[in-house]
Order: sequence, then structure tokens, then C-alpha cells
Amino acid sequence: QVQLAESGGGLVQAGGSLRLSCAASGRSFSNIVMAWFRQAPGKEREFVGAIRWSGRSTYYPDSVKGRFTISRDNAKNTVYLQMNSLKPEDTAVYYCATSLGPLSIAAMGVSYEYDYWGQGTQVTVSS
Repeated sequence: QVQLAESGGGLVQAGGSLRLSCAASGRSFSNIVMAWFRQAPGKEREFVGAIRWSGRSTYYPDSVKGRFTISRDNAKNTVYLQMNSLKPEDTAVYYCATSLGPLSIAAMGVSYEYDYWGQGTQVTVSS
């Protein structure tokens, strides 16, 4: 069983920054993908970015590229999402997720490819 716990959400003004954390426990994470998704009220869950646990490769959609950065601390089994230049449209509940096995680049943005999810953390960006 895998447990994921997000933290770091909150209220921030437009143009500000937040860093979310996702602490993982319960198994070896040497060959998997960790990802961040978000979901705003009335909208579908949206891919925000992903990182391969065994390497440094990161992947982002155009909507956040250049503003959001994913990193990881293997010793702490923790993945971070640094969010800069936040906009009101970034307001959502942010979830981290992990796969049980490796994913192709095309699969990384697909929510059903992930096996475990955290409980989510609210990010609110005021204008």
C-alpha cells in the first residue's frame, strides 16, 4: 500500500508563489513516476507536471511551463511543486499521484494511469 500526503496549499495573491510537498511512503519508488494534477470546481482533473523518480526528467503542460517546477528529494521520499507567478486560474485542489510502474511520456498526463492519489491540498489565488 502506498500513502501520499500533500501539504503547502493556501491563499496567495496573483503573482505570488507557493511550494507544495507530497510525502510518499509504503514502497520502493525507484522506478515510477510521480505527478501533480489539479481540479477546479466544475472542471476535469488537469495534469500539472510529472517527474521520473529514478532520473531528473520532468514534464509539464504548456499551461504551467516556465512557472511551475517539480523536484524531488529521494532521501525524504518527497516530491515538490514550486509554483511561481500564480494566476487566479491556478486556483484548484492540487493532488499528487504515483504509478506502480514506469509510464511513457504520452501516458504521464492521463489521470487513470496513476494508481495512488493523495487527499489533495487547496490552492487559492486571489486577483
